[in-house]
Amino acid sequence: MPGSRLIAFVVCMWLAAFAAALHAQRATPMEPLLANVAPNDIDPKLYLVSEKYDGVRGLWDGQTLRTRAGNVIAAPAWFTAKLPKQALDGELWIARGQFEKLSGAVRKATPQDDEWRKIKYLVFELPGAAGSFAERYEQIKRIVAQANFSQLIAIEQFRLADNAALKRKLDEIVRAGGEGLMLHRADAPYVTGRNDALLKLKPLDDAEATVIAHVPGKGKYQGKMGALQVETADGKRFQIGTGFSDAVRANPPPVGALVTYTHRGLTKNGLPRFASYLRVRDKF
Repeated sequence: MPGSRLIAFVVCMWLAAFAAALHAQRATPMEPLLANVAPNDIDPKLYLVSEKYDGVRGLWDGQTLRTRAGNVIAAPAWFTAKLPKQALDGELWIARGQFEKLSGAVRKATPQDDEWRKIKYLVFELPGAAGSFAERYEQIKRIVAQANFSQLIAIEQFRLADNAALKRKLDEIVRAGGEGLMLHRADAPYVTGRNDALLKLKPLDDAEATVIAHVPGKGKYQGKMGALQVETADGKRFQIGTGFSDAVRANPPPVGALVTYTHRGLTKNGLPRFASYLRVRDKF
């Protein structure tokens, strides 16, 4: 084979191997269950309830830990070696109010052992498993106990008698610095995608939108970002003008970034009321 043809062949083989490796890094191994918003008057009797943890979604397929977007999380080998071969769905978490620290640790291509020693893997689902959620919860507790790994934790699921008890529990969690509650139908089979089998209950609603422009600031924000022009997945556009720290106004999320914002319901036109910036949502 002439030299030029050999070089071209080697380059093609290298590119094919690189593409395959990139696909393996980004492929989504499983579609997760996503929550809808719980109505304020919901009766919790049919649900198992847990705290809503503000962490990074972690999907474990028995070999690899990935984000909700399907990208590989570079967890230390000692951490993944202690996880069971059973597929798990849960939240990587440090503590209430520590999301930024957690996100920084999880995003690193080279994991730092001192950071990962603080990270817990809170498990709330068994992807693909048979039975009702109540039955899968019992399985989760058994699997976690057998793993005997202090950083692997089964999220506590509990019953509440009525809506009044649910609101008291929500108030308790929020006062302690928590984000809210999750309600999972106890009789639900394993399902994926956004589904009413799983509901979230928070003092404020939250949603996501893509940054499409920066609105210049005025007055005390002269020379900085005044607001973000954003667009939702269904094409609705609006501005987010509150919730920013001075540091964020000086270095705002770039155009194309996906941001999470809070709001208090929707207007008759379907736009969020009192939208307030929360953070950039990781897409890694």
